[in-house]
Amino acid sequence: MSKAVELGSLVKQPFELLREIERRSASAQSGVAGAPGSSEFVGVGFRIGDEQFVADREHVREVLMLPESMSRVPGAKRWLLGIANLRGHLLPLIDVKLMLGSGRTTLRRTTRVISVNHREIPAGLVVDEVLGFRRFLEHEQAETTPDMVVRCDRFVAGSFQRNEESWPIFNLFDLLESNMFLQAAAE
Repeated sequence: MSKAVELGSLVKQPFELLREIERRSASAQSGVAGAPGSSEFVGVGFRIGDEQFVADREHVREVLMLPESMSRVPGAKRWLLGIANLRGHLLPLIDVKLMLGSGRTTLRRTTRVISVNHREIPAGLVVDEVLGFRRFLEHEQAETTPDMVVRCDRFVAGSFQRNEESWPIFNLFDLLESNMFLQAAAE
């Protein structure tokens, strides 16, 4: 879109008004007023414990409420909470925080399940909270990753820095393809 438009002139064009508000909001949040050609990363923000992460939106199929019922899996590790039937599909539910050795996720009203969009490995990752879509521009990519309490360094592929907030990029596919995840049988 070219230059900024006076919002008052768009009162009788609600769709165009919303489009202009969205454009202004994105520009304000990124700190760059309409930088054309800059590449953008769009991800889903979530929280494990007290730490926030972002996952590539292409890795996320959907975000779900924690199902009311699930079936335990005998002989499985404690982090495999069970199997849930979601719209006719069986989905293993994984407590990511417990799997990474940082304690059990406290099940609350904000607890969500991230259904991973992996072609071969179905999984629902239970996280403390989903924070919605997060957009980052190329210049917000950080040189280093922050120190994290949750032991997930091997699944973090860089980070974004915006103001005082750091957003480590959590690679959900790396987690699902790891030996730790694929060996869910209790010893």
